[in-house]
Amino acid sequence: MTAFFENILLWLNQLMGNYGWAVVLFTLLVRLVLMPFDYKSRVSMRKTAALQPKIAALQAKYGKDQEKLNRKMSELYKQEKVSPLSGCLPMLLSYPILILMFNAMRNMANEQMVRQVAQILQNPDTIPELTGWLWIKNLWMPDSPFCGVLPDMNMLRVVPAEIWQRVLTSDILSALPAELGLTVESFARENLNASLQTLFGYLASTNAYVQASAAVPGWGNLPVLGLTTITVFQHYNGLLLLPVLSALSQLIMTKLTPTSQPAAAPDSPQAQSAQSTGKFMTYFFPIFTLWICITSNGAFALYWFASNLIMMAQTFFINRYLDSKQKNAAEATSAEGKVI
Repeated sequence: MTAFFENILLWLNQLMGNYGWAVVLFTLLVRLVLMPFDYKSRVSMRKTAALQPKIAALQAKYGKDQEKLNRKMSELYKQEKVSPLSGCLPMLLSYPILILMFNAMRNMANEQMVRQVAQILQNPDTIPELTGWLWIKNLWMPDSPFCGVLPDMNMLRVVPAEIWQRVLTSDILSALPAELGLTVESFARENLNASLQTLFGYLASTNAYVQASAAVPGWGNLPVLGLTTITVFQHYNGLLLLPVLSALSQLIMTKLTPTSQPAAAPDSPQAQSAQSTGKFMTYFFPIFTLWICITSNGAFALYWFASNLIMMAQTFFINRYLDSKQKNAAEATSAEGKVI
């Protein structure tokens, strides 16, 4: 399935001429496919909310008999044709897609990083061609001013051996000094670390890699509260906008998305536990989003932010449509009452 997503992104890149806009278009297509489920979820949540007075009455009447209360609530849901779990369906569908997108972006980023290394090997005095998008210079590296435009050795260590073998052909490696002794076979998994050390020892001596990794004079070792220092690269890759925007949009989405679970009595342990869990999740998801987008490539952070932005727009228009539909139904009922 990951390969399927990669092929779609490759096709969209050919169509759009840029991977960044291809990711945005792909995100829009995914949200359009999921929109019918989002709509059903909103309808179910509204029906559940409308049942709260009846649910509260059942809790007051059968609160001491949990088994009977659960049975009566199940009967109520069945009678009103409401499923309290249907509101979770879009989330259950969204997260597998999110994981597949993360894997697809990681695979594509790994291959693109190795291809950039191959370009340096072919022309050591020139920074390789980068896949940029707006303020991001290399979409396959994190959107951060603390990250250079080229991958460091730690990033390249985790690239699977088969990608190295596929990209670094014998023609490319033959351009290296013979004393390095690097061949395609050198990048087999058992020899990968030693080969990378040799390769990066060579790359560190080339103008392109040194230039891309150079810190800004006078700002390279910026003190922070006298405790530590941070490095801002001269050729920094981004402005940290996508991780921050993703986290903020996730916070808004969390606040806009009501719970689909029935409300318990305000003073009950269930209500207090639900309230505590709700507060925790409200801030956990944005913090988790910030961390995962900072540590991932810019393409994945772009997908996360675009997905949240489109979901907010969908939520607005679906709620507006349902409000209008509910208002018209209420007016029609009132008119029928007057006629009678």
